[in-house]
Amino acid sequence: AVGGTHGKTTTTSMVGAMLEEGGFDPTVINGGIVHKYGTNTRMGSSEWMVVEADESDGTFTKLPATVAVVTNIDPEHLDHYGDYDSIKNAFHTFIENIPFYGFAVLCIDHPAVQAMIPELTDRIVVTYGFNPQADVHATNIRTSAAGSTFDVKFAESVFGGEELILRDVFLPMLGRHNVQNSLASLAIARRMGMAAASMKNALSGFSGVKRRFTKTGAANGITVIDDYGHHPVEIQAVLKAARQAVEGTSGRVIAVMQPHRYTRLSSLFHDFCTCFNEADSVLVADVYEAGEQPIEGASKEKLAEGILSCGHKHVEVLQSPDMLAQQIAGIAREGDYVICLGAGDITKWAYALPDQLEKLHGKTKKQRA
Repeated sequence: AVGGTHGKTTTTSMVGAMLEEGGFDPTVINGGIVHKYGTNTRMGSSEWMVVEADESDGTFTKLPATVAVVTNIDPEHLDHYGDYDSIKNAFHTFIENIPFYGFAVLCIDHPAVQAMIPELTDRIVVTYGFNPQADVHATNIRTSAAGSTFDVKFAESVFGGEELILRDVFLPMLGRHNVQNSLASLAIARRMGMAAASMKNALSGFSGVKRRFTKTGAANGITVIDDYGHHPVEIQAVLKAARQAVEGTSGRVIAVMQPHRYTRLSSLFHDFCTCFNEADSVLVADVYEAGEQPIEGASKEKLAEGILSCGHKHVEVLQSPDMLAQQIAGIAREGDYVICLGAGDITKWAYALPDQLEKLHGKTKKQRA
């Protein structure tokens, strides 16, 4: 079972792809559409099942997992948990449910996850991350337009006394957070005895998950990306990946943000105001209500003001979804990346935007002629 406040869906998909490559023929139940499957599930014939463990309502603590992954623990779903300590306690319970013959796979890069390790004295724990103390440690990370290449060192103390270093592991995805997620799948694969070549093949052939930095099209040299990121930590990671995509070019990063839930925007308001630093321009849309009632101070206008007050140079309020193409056309130029962010219906805007920009460009050319 793969848990964490961010990165669950991608990590679940990577673990599924890894076990499939290793011949384990797993069943996979995911929270997002896996490109390879065209759906969020895969029916395997073995006893192995890979499941995304959603923490939003606390029921993930009921999953009978043999292997449990925790990618990170941030303040999230506070409408259910009430406070940060309660969600940390829930993840502790999630790990405690592992039987004695199972193991936990924990991202040591995250302080709240690392803090759990001393308390897990009666469980096998495998750590991963960029931290040099991690049992599965990524180094020498290089990026290109095609994705990320890195080396991975497996600590001998956790893997049967045999040290292994994988050189030039290729992942066809940008973003350090995706490299980090892949380490969880490598930790499981190594623990289950997979060969080095199979581990590398699984990642190099990984086709990703829908709504995770998904390119919806391009128009006039402007690339449009759809991403599910709706928490400040996720937004920051996605925009860093976008910055990698334009690195070495004159391209800029333009973020279009549809806040998801008034409660989330209200409780994490300051974090939202400071998570857009990697975007050259930001457009803020109306809050996607998801059945909630408005909360005073949690609005697109207040968020735009807050981002500006924290030092950002270019923030606009999106007048309406129908105006998105027109406002983007007034900002974007060839080489730019437009990143549509949110868990609501902004995905529809992202898929419509390339054609809308093309039509606007055609009208402009006719008017000039």
